[in-house]
Amino acid sequence: MRERVQMVFLGEFQPESFAEFMRHRAGRLSIDAIPRRLDAARIDVEVEGEADLVDMFEMACSLGPIDCLVRDAYRQGSRR
Repeated sequence: MRERVQMVFLGEFQPESFAEFMRHRAGRLSIDAIPRRLDAARIDVEVEGEADLVDMFEMACSLGPIDCLVRDAYRQGSRR
């Protein structure tokens, strides 16, 4: 089942590094991930795809690239 969610990641980011990391993971998981906000403290991304793959994307991004630290992650407006 497909779902579309807004994911929010809070922490300490190198925005371009995190954006590239998200693009790479989304491509590997065959989901759509559209960044809506990219700054040093908060990343918002709209994600759409199969529910299990969206969960995998969230987990991968929570671990993030080596130069970013994710302190918290949550979803807004989950729709299936």
